Amino acid sequence: MTNPIDKAVQRQALRAARDTYVGTLSSADRARLEADAASALKPLLVGSATVAFYVAIGSELGCAAAIDATAKAGGAVLLPRVTGPGSDMHFHLWSPGDSLERGWRGLLQPSADAPLREPDAIVAPLIGFDSRLMRLGQGGGFYDRAFALRPMVKKIGYGWSVQKSCAIAVDPWDVALDAVVTERGPIEPEERG
Repeated sequence: MTNPIDKAVQRQALRAARDTYVGTLSSADRARLEADAASALKPLLVGSATVAFYVAIGSELGCAAAIDATAKAGGAVLLPRVTGPGSDMHFHLWSPGDSLERGWRGLLQPSADAPLREPDAIVAPLIGFDSRLMRLGQGGGFYDRAFALRPMVKKIGYGWSVQKSCAIAVDPWDVALDAVVTERGPIEPEERG
């Protein structure tokens, strides 16, 4: 059963909250808070040899510090590649300094010939999340499909603390995250009913 909360309305409100919050930050403050989030993420990635990140767009919480820390620790960094609506998301090996190309909807992603790898953990962007660790994404379903195809992967949402909502609208195909990391630290799951 679909939740009566309207996802489009929720996305609009949570995007506005995120944009407003990030708009108040200086470049130095944003970099410091993103480094704080990367530090909070690190313990959740213990045992994960390959970690999928994303290239942040606009006011999304950036992964650059977390990517650098993972690469310096010897972990393999993966980035997603999508080709269009309804397509599956594939993860390609990428190293800091490697080139990226513009893909569908202008997303920065590795080239098609970059080696494919399967992640042990996926760090996913989000528009919002709640205490059940349900994730509200952009609406394309790419991460939902990626999670469904990889039930054993660690699913970690990555966003600003202002993106937490009392309740996220949920559809039957939505998958709960294992954790969410914000600039304030990790958030563990509450009991799921």
